[in-house]
Amino acid sequence: MNMRIPILKLHDTLLISIQWELDDQTALQFQEDLLHKIHETSARGVVIDFTSIDFIDSFIAKVLGDVISMSKLMGAKVVITGIQPAVAITLIELGIRLEEVMTALDLEKGLEKLQRELGD
Repeated sequence: MNMRIPILKLHDTLLISIQWELDDQTALQFQEDLLHKIHETSARGVVIDFTSIDFIDSFIAKVLGDVISMSKLMGAKVVITGIQPAVAITLIELGIRLEEVMTALDLEKGLEKLQRELGD
């Protein structure tokens, strides 16, 4: 059974906390769901929390990079929070550079950073 990742709306921000290891289908569904949600809510910001994720493979890493780029193209600023060391290593080893993406240690700090960036 394919589980969907919940996307919560808080004012003009979308909050996503990924709570389980992603399979390819779930990652692609998340990509589609997030882009639709940005479009339908006119969200200005997105916070994606990876605190519960200890490992990602190359396909998931690519989808993550694509989700971030696509969100930015749609006008939403993205903050990634809670990246574990193994995930950070995997992203860099695969050549997925998140240079222009804001990051924070946890969801609370990520929300604060996004609010400052959006001028709220």
